[in-house]
Amino acid sequence: MAASTLLDDLPIADADARSPGRLGMILVIATEASFFAYLLFAYFYLASMAPGAWPPAGAPSLHLALPNTFILIASSATIWWSEIGIRKGNQTQLRLGLLMTLILGIAFLALQAIEYSHQTFSPDSGAYGSLFFTITGFHGAHVFVGLLMNIVIQVRAWCGHFSEKHHLAVSNIALYWHFVDVVWIVVFASLYLSPRLG
Repeated sequence: MAASTLLDDLPIADADARSPGRLGMILVIATEASFFAYLLFAYFYLASMAPGAWPPAGAPSLHLALPNTFILIASSATIWWSEIGIRKGNQTQLRLGLLMTLILGIAFLALQAIEYSHQTFSPDSGAYGSLFFTITGFHGAHVFVGLLMNIVIQVRAWCGHFSEKHHLAVSNIALYWHFVDVVWIVVFASLYLSPRLG
């Protein structure tokens, strides 16, 4: 009887925030945060080695990066809205929020691709170009992965897999998406804004 009681207390239900799925997502975010921290450390270390000459061609343009930042922030709001919806059992709000997040995420990647095509430097044009495209490119890859997660969750949402008591998968994807958005804000501040402060 005691063993059965202990097993019943294990956090294995998808409605439990202590579940392995939640812990797994937190660990993924922690490792990816470390990854971006290393890249940004390399960026600022090299910048400190070339005072007054970093970036070599001047700060990157804000023409597309600034509106793209607002797009990604808006996508964080829409996925938060969708999560709030399913917490109340509102299936329509969940589906619409996920769809809007998907559209905004695709728009972000499209604008980033356009920005890449207008850059005056390339990944092989030196340390700065290599770091710029590596940092923003890996972030873009994380956005792409988030969009794939979004699609899977949307399919499940349309199949009615979530309810106000069972929506941990939605919460996990929302957590990942918020992380991706926060990383972009740090990347934007580091690569686009910090060179303008010197």
